[in-house]
Amino acid sequence: MIENLTGSPLALSPLMATTLFVIACLAGYRYRSVWKAEGPRVQLWIFGLIAAVILLVLGLVPIKA
Repeated sequence: MIENLTGSPLALSPLMATTLFVIACLAGYRYRSVWKAEGPRVQLWIFGLIAAVILLVLGLVPIKA
């Protein structure tokens, strides 16, 4: 369906989707640990943005069957 809309075969392989999900989970864990320790705000932004962007990609880009 996305090929019809954009003209490009944009899709994630299951392995890539799993890898991205693990990275998002680790970034979210680091975000929480920095937040609990009241660490530097820059680290909060970095880990939060990494997790948010990856989860958006996983939510919006289809996975190949």
